[in-house]
Amino acid sequence: MAQITDSIKTYFQGVRQEWGKITWPERRQVFVETCFVVAIVFVFTVAIYLMDLIYKGLFGLIK
Repeated sequence: MAQITDSIKTYFQGVRQEWGKITWPERRQVFVETCFVVAIVFVFTVAIYLMDLIYKGLFGLIK
């Protein structure tokens, strides 16, 4: 049991050391990149919706 506890303790010490090495981006950079992602998702969503309407209309003419 002590070996398992020591292994877990060693693992979390390693995680703590690696966590300190992380370089976090600035708040402004995160905000700007998030806005870009939301805008791109919105544009693609609208494009797919419009294509769906167009194809639905075209396939409706076939009937």
